[in-house]
Amino acid sequence: MMSFAQFGNDLYTGKRSMNIVGRQKLFYAISGVILVLAAIGIFGTGLNFGLEFRGGSELRVSGLSTTQNFEAKAKEAMSEATGGAENLVVTTIGSDTIRIQTEKLNETQTNAAQRTLAKDFGVPESQVSANFIGASWGKDVTNKAISALIWFLVLVSIVLGIYFRTWKMALSALVALLHDLIITVGIYALFKFEITPASMIGFLTILGYSLYDTVVVFDKVRENTRAAQASGRQTYSQAANMAVNQTLVRSINTSVVALLPVGAILVIGFTYLGPGTLLDLSLALFVGIAAGTYSSVFIATPLLADLREREPGMKDLAKRARKYQEKLAHGRRVSDTGLVLDDDGNVSTDSGGAGQAPPAAASSPADAQPAEATSGVNGEEAAQSSDEVPHGGRQLHPYARTGPRGQPKRSSKSRR
Repeated sequence: MMSFAQFGNDLYTGKRSMNIVGRQKLFYAISGVILVLAAIGIFGTGLNFGLEFRGGSELRVSGLSTTQNFEAKAKEAMSEATGGAENLVVTTIGSDTIRIQTEKLNETQTNAAQRTLAKDFGVPESQVSANFIGASWGKDVTNKAISALIWFLVLVSIVLGIYFRTWKMALSALVALLHDLIITVGIYALFKFEITPASMIGFLTILGYSLYDTVVVFDKVRENTRAAQASGRQTYSQAANMAVNQTLVRSINTSVVALLPVGAILVIGFTYLGPGTLLDLSLALFVGIAAGTYSSVFIATPLLADLREREPGMKDLAKRARKYQEKLAHGRRVSDTGLVLDDDGNVSTDSGGAGQAPPAAASSPADAQPAEATSGVNGEEAAQSSDEVPHGGRQLHPYARTGPRGQPKRSSKSRR
């Protein structure tokens, strides 16, 4: 069974490849379906904003010996104290605290609610806290988050345009960022997850992670495509596809390493801690990191290839590359990355693409003798004695027999 390391090595050398750029329509369709569902959630069911954004009163009952049947008790107590509170949300925080969120209560209603809750849950009135949060605070947070997002996108566009020297890479990266943001917010809307200030922080944080992953892939794309343009042996799409394959294992490893601790916090938050900053932040990060990994591999690079392939220079490169590959193939198979494969599926040594395997070393002294004759080795060195040939039968380099710069001769049977 092939190991994951061997699989990654095969992807890097081109022996094995996944035609990600060539199947861009499939990945566009998958993203399109997810984005439509996200839009239905955002504009159809709507977002579930927390109390910090809509405003209202919050009461917490702490020090409970049991939270059994807590929701029914809390609703009954609030109905008795306020005469029927609307939009009541009751949740647990940890194992001994419940949180009650409702519309704004006046001072009389708040005092009555505290007394009733303390009585029904069997705790002192001092363990029932009450707070009022105005909607203006949440509005300020929203405005600042939107302002930060706009500035972030503008600065990212400028930096990427300067670094990669093409606006098309910057555009592809921005599309991937918006793709991740819409999917994350859409999942919050579809599953009615509460959006809090911590969630907003998580939304902005995932943009940085998604951008980091995309830039790493794009850097390899630039390296491969620059070599392809110089040699004319691969099309832009083939070189970009090889870059995605070469960085695929790295992207998977990075995502797994990032998702494991975030997932652990998420599980602990759902099972033990309950609603709170850690849960809100970890949920946004988990969804965003997963979406960012997908977009950097399956959306950003295929979109970049589509944009660049329309350029006249890239069309000319495609013609040169196909002519070269047809001439070199002679009936052999050409991989998705533009490398010629032999009958065993290995990269042919004369394929000349990025990731090409080096020519095989001479397997016998007879094979190595012509090379020595052209390297300036005199006749006496070429006609080495039989004791200078190791047991493996491989010809020794002249330095191994005489030593560089007049150093003492090393024994041919040395194990070093």
